[in-house]
Formats: sequence, structure tokens, C-alpha cells
Amino acid sequence: MGARTARRAANGSAHRPPRSQWGRAVPAGGGGGEFGLRCAVAAMPECPELHLAGRFINGACGALVFAGGVERSAVGRGPEVPFRSEAYRISAIARGKELRLTLSALDPAGATPPQDLVFRFGMSGSFRLCPAAELPRHAHLRFLTRESPPRALCFVDPRRFGSWRLGDAWQPERGPCVVSEYQAFRGNVLKNLDDRAFDKPICEVLLNQKYFNGIGNYLRAEILYRHWKCQNRGFRLVCNSLRLKIPPFEKARTVLEALKDQEQERRKKDPSLTLSKKVKLKQENPDLLELCHTVPMEVIMAEKQLLDPEHSDNYAAFKNWLQCYLVPGMSSLRDRSGRTIWFQGEPGPMAPKGQRPRKTPRKKSPQLKADPEAPTPKVTPRALKKHGRAAVNPLKSEEKEEEKEGEADRPRKGRACRRRKATAAPASPEPEVPLSVRRSCRISAHRARGI
Repeated sequence: MGARTARRAANGSAHRPPRSQWGRAVPAGGGGGEFGLRCAVAAMPECPELHLAGRFINGACGALVFAGGVERSAVGRGPEVPFRSEAYRISAIARGKELRLTLSALDPAGATPPQDLVFRFGMSGSFRLCPAAELPRHAHLRFLTRESPPRALCFVDPRRFGSWRLGDAWQPERGPCVVSEYQAFRGNVLKNLDDRAFDKPICEVLLNQKYFNGIGNYLRAEILYRHWKCQNRGFRLVCNSLRLKIPPFEKARTVLEALKDQEQERRKKDPSLTLSKKVKLKQENPDLLELCHTVPMEVIMAEKQLLDPEHSDNYAAFKNWLQCYLVPGMSSLRDRSGRTIWFQGEPGPMAPKGQRPRKTPRKKSPQLKADPEAPTPKVTPRALKKHGRAAVNPLKSEEKEEEKEGEADRPRKGRACRRRKATAAPASPEPEVPLSVRRSCRISAHRARGI
């Protein structure tokens, strides 16, 4: 066994099932086989992906019996799991950006206590259920079933930012989940508006997991941008595009204190509103904190359209669902944490200085078919070389394009100095000599020297 093969075996990637574009799960061996839940998003996993992973594990593994120990790759970012049983089951529950697995032995008289593991998915983590003989690449933790032939529930993480830890405790720095603990989440935000964290722009505060546990980059863009329709039946007025007009770089405390005042005024004006009418009013005109709950729920409830790996068009469906994040025509800026925020309109008073909003390029309109009788243009050898180099370089994913755009916004050393030198240089009074004349002069000079 070669050194490279040994490393792959240690990493759980000796067998390489094919991978489709955008990171979807594909059947092992090219046809048939098991599918796991792979995120169909060109973004980091956020609370919808964690909740759907928990649903997948409970649904696909609820009736399976696992056996033996837990296998760990040599490069996994987590400890060894000291659990072993001849028969056990696995259950899962998600909270924000964390997922907890519970391994429960089936023998009640046995001395094996339940084992809990809390996972963080990082930038590319996911769970897959596949044949044990055909493990996917980067399967850093593996739970084997007792059936024959055995299957494996794998924690797959190509970029290795995900991790796990022993125990059932959630990370203490994280607040209530925006999906499963909405009322506690809302109260936690509104009662802590004096915290210095809310001095920052709202787009940066939405990534603070102490208050917005589960919100990530694509969700914050969609929450700030979302369009909502409302209908006032009393006056027969229809608002076709009632949008939360919140610039991403508006001060967070200003935005959220306004919500607090609106909530108090609503209670004073209509103390006799029934619960059903209150729910209807909130659905027709949601505020920012309600959108932090309803927008992730859209992704979760639309699982079969957006994150179902058995559908080949799941990434296209997710792109159609997006209204702001990576959408052509939207503007983008890098916040003070280095993350890119997409938005429309003005960035707000706290926008970083020295940056200009970048527009996401729109798709080119389809060109007309070329006339077959039209003469073909002459192609020079230099153009052929250029096209050859372009064909060799593969297309980058949208995630890498985002990182590249961010690097372009970062100030470079010496650029201003070079610009000053270029402007200070006096213009040459002599006319510019054509390139062909300069070449002929060089050639004649070389011949005169005998070179």
C-alpha cells in the first residue's frame, strides 16, 4: 500500500464514490445505493441544514440497529468516542448551529450508559448513510450497523472545520435557537438591547450566535431583504411589495428598539385582540425578529424542493428561492468581520469607509444563433493560446468567487504610492513610436552587433 493510499484509508476515503456538482449526494458506484443528506447550498451550513440533518438521522436511522465501536479518522477534529455496544440506536436533535447525537444501548441490563455527542458542521459538514464497503471521502466519524452487509452513518466534512465533543451540553455562549426556541430567542434579544454588541451594524449583529443562534450569511441577507405582501381589507388596499427597509449597516439597537416600541404600542391599542387575529397580523406584517424564525422555516418546510439529494434540480430550486444572496443585480460589501453581505439600495450610515458596493453581475442575455453562411472570423495563434489557457482553468464555485471578491476589496500596500508616482511622471513630449518600428529597430541593431 502506497503512502497516499494509506493516508486515504486513515482518512476514511480509500473508496471514492462519485460526487456531483454543488456537493449533492450521489449513489455509490454510480447507480443505486443509499443517499445521505448533503447540503445543496453554495454556503456554510446554517440552522435549516442542521435541523434537516437531525430529521434525516431520525428518519433514516430510527429503525436501524448499530453495533460495535465508533470509528474515527486520523485527521478528524474531535476526540475518540469511548462507546461500544453490541446493539444500540442513534437519535438526533438540533439547536441553532449545533446537532446532538445520542447513542443508546438496547440492553437495559447492560452497564453501558448512553453517550451524547454534540456536532458543529463548520463550513461543509453533513451526515451520510452508505454501504460500509463504499465509504465517502472525508468520513471523519463512522457508526456501523449490525445488518449484513453493514452500512455506515458517516459525518462527512471535506474542509475539516466541523468538530464534535463528548457530552450533552450545548455551547454555553450560544443563545436560544431561532427555529425551535423562538419566544425565548425574542425575549433574549429585546431584554439585552443595552449590551454593547448592539452598537454594531445590524448585519454584523445577526451573525452573533449569543443572540441569533442559527443565523448565517445567506439567512441574514434574506432576512434583511425579504418582501412581504399585505392586504388591508377594511380599506381594500393591497401592498404588493411591503419590505423591511432596513439598510444592512444601520445601527442594530436603533432597529431593534423600534420593534420593541411597536410591540408595546400594539398591545396598548388592541388589548382585546384574540390570539388568532394576533397571529394573522404577525403573518401579514412580520418584524425583523419574526423573520429570523420564518425565513429558516421556509427552507425547512420546503425540504423536498431545496435540500432533497434525490432530486437533481435541488440546487436550482434553492437558487430560485434566494431573493438577495448571490442574486445578480444585488450589491455587496465586506463587513468588519470580513464576511460579504448582499443587499439592495443604500448600505447605511455605518458602512465601512473606503469601500464601494459591488454589483453582482447579471446574466448575459441569450445571443442569437450565428448565420451558417456568414464568414468565420480569422483566428490568430495568439488568440488560440489565450483560449487554450482559459479552457485549462476550471470554473470556480460561487463560494470561491465570493472570497475572491472579498480579497479584491481589501486595500493593498503600495497602490496609492504607485498611483501618485504615475500621476507625477511628466508626459513625454515625443510622439509614441509604433510597435512594429521599435521591433525593426531592435532587429537591425542586433544584426549590426553581430548577435
